[in-house]
Amino acid sequence: MRHKFILFRLFLFLNFLLFNQSIFASTPCKVTALQCEYLVNPLGIDATLPRFTWQLTDARQGAKQTAYQILVNTDSLALTKGIGKDWNTGKKSASQTLVSYQGKSLQAFTKYYWRVIAWDKDGQQISSEIASFETGMMNMSNWQGAWISDSRDVNTKPAPYFRKTFHANKKIVSARAYIAVAGLYELYINGEKISNHRLDPMYTRFDRRTLYVTHDVTKQLQSGKNAIGVLLGNGWYNHQSTAVWYFHEAPWRGRPTFCMDIRVKYDDGTSEVIASGKDWKTALSPIIFNSIYTAEHYDARLEQPDWNKANFDDKQWKDVIFRTAPSNNIVAQALQPIRNVEEITTKSLNKINDTTYVFDLGRNISGVSKIKVSGKVGTVLRLKHAERLYPDGRADLSNIDVHYRPTDNKDPFQVDIITLSGKGEESFMPHFNYKGFQYVEITSSQPIALTKESLVGYFMHSDVPVVGKINSSNPTINKIWSATNNAYLSNLFGYPTDCPQREKNGWTGDAHIASETGLYNFDGITIYEKWLADHRDEQQANGVLPSIIPTDGWGYEWGNGPDWTSTIAIIPWNIYLFYGDTKILSDNYENLKRYVNHIESISPTGLTTWGLGDWVPVKSKTPVELTSSAYYFVDVTILAKTAKLFGKTADYERYSALADKIKTAFNNKYLNKATGIYGNGVQTELSVPLYWGLVPEELKAKVAANLAKRVEADNNHLDVGLLGTKAILNALSENGYADVAYKVASQETFPSWGWWIANGATTLYENWPIDAKSDISMNHIMFGEIGAWLYKGIGGIKPDASQAGFKNIILAPNFVENLNQFEASHDAPQGKIVSSWKRVGTKILYDITIPANASATILLTVSKAQHIQKHYTVEEKVVSDTHKQLKINTLTAGSYQFEIQ
Repeated sequence: MRHKFILFRLFLFLNFLLFNQSIFASTPCKVTALQCEYLVNPLGIDATLPRFTWQLTDARQGAKQTAYQILVNTDSLALTKGIGKDWNTGKKSASQTLVSYQGKSLQAFTKYYWRVIAWDKDGQQISSEIASFETGMMNMSNWQGAWISDSRDVNTKPAPYFRKTFHANKKIVSARAYIAVAGLYELYINGEKISNHRLDPMYTRFDRRTLYVTHDVTKQLQSGKNAIGVLLGNGWYNHQSTAVWYFHEAPWRGRPTFCMDIRVKYDDGTSEVIASGKDWKTALSPIIFNSIYTAEHYDARLEQPDWNKANFDDKQWKDVIFRTAPSNNIVAQALQPIRNVEEITTKSLNKINDTTYVFDLGRNISGVSKIKVSGKVGTVLRLKHAERLYPDGRADLSNIDVHYRPTDNKDPFQVDIITLSGKGEESFMPHFNYKGFQYVEITSSQPIALTKESLVGYFMHSDVPVVGKINSSNPTINKIWSATNNAYLSNLFGYPTDCPQREKNGWTGDAHIASETGLYNFDGITIYEKWLADHRDEQQANGVLPSIIPTDGWGYEWGNGPDWTSTIAIIPWNIYLFYGDTKILSDNYENLKRYVNHIESISPTGLTTWGLGDWVPVKSKTPVELTSSAYYFVDVTILAKTAKLFGKTADYERYSALADKIKTAFNNKYLNKATGIYGNGVQTELSVPLYWGLVPEELKAKVAANLAKRVEADNNHLDVGLLGTKAILNALSENGYADVAYKVASQETFPSWGWWIANGATTLYENWPIDAKSDISMNHIMFGEIGAWLYKGIGGIKPDASQAGFKNIILAPNFVENLNQFEASHDAPQGKIVSSWKRVGTKILYDITIPANASATILLTVSKAQHIQKHYTVEEKVVSDTHKQLKINTLTAGSYQFEIQ
């Protein structure tokens, strides 16, 4: 019997070694970057079929995954033994690294562990570390808490406190707080603020979809008496400031309210739920006014120390009231949160007098300032946040307060107002607000002493991981790239905005123009998936979308149309290209169909005049019909390609035919086939058809040559607006004129991106002239396509639509004149792609890295006299009188260097 037992133990040990042979294997391959729903070990997800992604880290030539296996189990120890009780895919001979869960039905409030076993190019088995995900409510019926608030009065200014105490008489094993809010919140347990998130939950159409957030609060709870504290802010739910978009009249508007369940598990296997209800108490806080649009006012004299601790005396607090849930759709917030991502110290301080100081952060940001100050009780400080200064050094808001329509002088734009308690050094940072600014002017009702160290700024935005980097031998190009990223992040707050100060609106046109810039530089899929859900919430039954999303109802009558609201097509398609994930296309397919069908119904000829046109052009104006019809074509083309992807043959044939109809009508009206000129031949008129594929194949070279001549006639400067900016550089570089595109991109005189940089810009502007009388926000992303073009047009990193998600990478760099070195890198789903070139004497050295499990097609445009100095199977194609293209098909993973001479 003993021998049998020993043999059995030996059998188990050998199985353990077999399962975990990666520990002993010689392969340098590792399975890394495990994510569930594009998040690392997420809490509180509602997805019934969550997506798993991972990467292979393997620098060897030809590195690839030949097979995979996924194991899921609620028992992490069992998982280490190879037991996937909830899901075991078995060994799958496939290279895919994006797989949706197909196991047992997921249970609410459950932590699942998962790991990936992969087989490398040599068939060696490698196991990943164990990752996890935790389900949330999964179903509305699982909520136990009630929606509570302090009143129903939308005009009450102070933000409300809420608190409750409870006793935990057993040892706590784990605890989760699930909190849904109409408005904004901060959660405290035993005096400690929970999480470093800002402005939770994200802005949605509150009466159609409300988000809840999950927090792990195990460490904050204690045996014995505990206190829970909640502070609510207005956010976009109770917009008390007045502006041209009528948010103060939003149909969902109400006094902020919340619902919360704290689920506690004890060591004896029991559990309980501490829920929001009538046993909570409420009082008004020292935040005497808060507006997501304007600012925050705080009276430190009204502070109630330790209000969120267990022994606080709340006898003077009043009872809460019940409220109706804001919507019937309470769902998990599964996206990268907003945070104070970067602290920025003051660059310089200008003391104007004993009561007036102006702080300069040295760069334009979205976010908040934090001040530390001592003063007499009752001293009132006004912190005015501005993007620019008047000649006398005072803060100038005239470029960003133009759409504000205040009813009185009690709510000044971007001005925090603080009343001091007089109790030593005090600090203040807004709880429920953010601004766009570089300068902070502080005026005080009584003399105060401030230093440079008295104020810092916090760059706030959705904390999306960085996935791209650009570096070149041209400092101006580097600064343009940096300014573009700063503008992009300044306009990412759970949805893409136009500017962080004047509007904070989700303008659709700005967003789709900048979406590739965002995706090359940041891992933003979670933000875009959330925002496209906002699209579905806002779409009318007839297919019409508003120009700003979310909206209170404004924007259905102005600013929308295919040139702007092509977000419903372009962003899902770009997500598919970058991630290889079809979910966002599937989720929005019927919405895109309804949208296209509506345009077709009002545009029987194939052309449409519905739209804004080439917004804020330099000088030349392009017909709205030309640009809107082009975007109509784009939408229909994407719909047809998506239908083909999903095997919807009838839709594919119908919308392919519609695309042909639009293209024919477009060219019949606007193209002079003899001259190769569209319309009057200005930059937007030529570049938009080229870039979006409307030009007949046999006329592309002629139209491209005309565009290059037009640009040369414009002294190699821009003459475009928003829509032309998306097209101009790409149309040139993709059609043999990359040198011309680079001349335009690198200009440092008006009008150009470099002109802004030369005048001190650290973000992108809203208008080409820096002294424009209107439309001159100094932190706008709408002209941000140049950030994507640097990757595409010079670095040459492009997704291959036939193998989306950079499974196959197109590497088509342009070795442009007057640039000696350029490097672009992008962390794609398979890993880091690098495209780097430099001039060494008469040679060009081109270095690339193709990540494991990917391949690449190389397209090198060189002069007719140049050749690659190593042996590769090369296809040559003449592309102009002076240049040829060298094509190398399907290189496998690894690092390579090409010497071109």
